[in-house]
Amino acid sequence: MKSDRAAIGGGTVLASLACQAEAVPEMRANAKALMASGPYRLLVRRVVLPWVLQGEQPAGEGLEIGAGSGAMTAQLLAMFPQLRMVATDYDSEMVERAGQAVAPYGDRARVERADAADLAFVDGRFDLVLSAAMLHHTLAWEKALAEAIRVLRPGGRLIGYDLLDSAVSRLMHFGGAHESGHAHESGHAHESGHVPENGHVHETRLIRPGQLEVELRRLRLTAVRTRRSLGGAVVRFSATKPA
Repeated sequence: MKSDRAAIGGGTVLASLACQAEAVPEMRANAKALMASGPYRLLVRRVVLPWVLQGEQPAGEGLEIGAGSGAMTAQLLAMFPQLRMVATDYDSEMVERAGQAVAPYGDRARVERADAADLAFVDGRFDLVLSAAMLHHTLAWEKALAEAIRVLRPGGRLIGYDLLDSAVSRLMHFGGAHESGHAHESGHAHESGHVPENGHVHETRLIRPGQLEVELRRLRLTAVRTRRSLGGAVVRFSATKPA
């Protein structure tokens, strides 16, 4: 495990992560608006996406789970003309916004409403799966991770980042008060950890340090790389599905 605490513009990336931390199915209205804004898209293009890609040059067909406003998918399409993308999110409003974000790319882009823990895609369809600060919004994040691997073709790449259970990430989500895996407000979540669209639950399960690495090994992935940033609040990861 390496740490790149100083390798990225901590303040700007932290701002993006704070916004992503609100990206639950019933995301706060101000976070939704920010994720659809020009400054956020600029931050994604210039800072966040290059940091996540780690030099990757994706081609073929990719999938983003928990795509939110579609800013990451749109920038991938802009940067890599040979890439086609499917962006998914559980929140219907964000699906609509993502559709607007990727509309300029025509038939290279599709947007669908989907549960990351129960994807409707066939096995081995995608060359790339991107997960940007999404897993911790699913109580059964191990299931969402397994689904991402299932839909990857042999040799396909998983890339992304997520929050780890730390003082910084708990502050970003809950003002410091949090018990991992429990509802932040009263209500009932779906078994997969997603919140009903008319509900008021803020369900989350922050990933504890070391848990992601264990799960990636259990899934028998190769070329696994993880790196912690921002004082251990964030983990960046990449891996390959074996042939």
